[in-house]
Amino acid sequence: MLRFPEIDPIIFSIGPFELFGQTFEPAVRWYGVMYLIGFVAAMYILNRMAAKPDSKWTKEQVSDLLFYCFMGVIVGGRVGYVLFYNFGAFIDNPMYLFAITDGGMSFHGGLLGVISAFFYIAYTQKRTFFEVADVVAPTVPIGLGAGRLGNFINGELWGRTTDVPWGMVFPGAGELARHPSQLYQFALEGVALFAIMAWYGRKPRARGAMSGLFLVGYGAFRIVVEFVREPDAHLGLYAGLFTMGQMLSVPMIAFGAYLMMRKPSNKEA
Repeated sequence: MLRFPEIDPIIFSIGPFELFGQTFEPAVRWYGVMYLIGFVAAMYILNRMAAKPDSKWTKEQVSDLLFYCFMGVIVGGRVGYVLFYNFGAFIDNPMYLFAITDGGMSFHGGLLGVISAFFYIAYTQKRTFFEVADVVAPTVPIGLGAGRLGNFINGELWGRTTDVPWGMVFPGAGELARHPSQLYQFALEGVALFAIMAWYGRKPRARGAMSGLFLVGYGAFRIVVEFVREPDAHLGLYAGLFTMGQMLSVPMIAFGAYLMMRKPSNKEA
């Protein structure tokens, strides 16, 4: 078995210092840097698209799109985590919603936040919803992959116990080897899904098809990895078999498959 490499999740910190009677120690963390990497990668790809002569987007419109998507990820991710995974803590203390430093972000909540951003951009820029969503979808796996590396560096969201040769002992998870499920998700949700979407996008596709592929691909990969990822201790398994992540991924796959198979209306073409 392998030992988790001791990586300090904090790159550097400033302080501590006092302000209004409170002690603060601002820090730059690897997890935050991973979010930044995903954002910068999406900005680079979308700005290259906007620079093409036949593009229907300007760099200013891309900038607005990225800003609202970023806000959707942060706000939706936190709200989704609280509602889907730790609602009891919110009932006990509503201020828990704002305790971001305690950790806790949900992909499915972030997805709902980004979808809200898509609707807003579609409305303000007079586009169809899928005209916006299909542009962003191929860039999302980069951020997902980077985020999973951040989970690994933090030594969190580890897998279930295992005897495979690459099993890893994580700090705080006992002395038994576990699946490095964060790296599985990096490989599948990040690398593999990005490659699949890049290949699929080489040919013109109907409106909604790229978005549908993302939903199907992410949902399927998430369900697979959840079978070897340690369930949330306060939630456990539903019906003794399924995690919350798997249950939330099923409707994603169903709707994604519908988008890939349907025939768009003339208004969406």
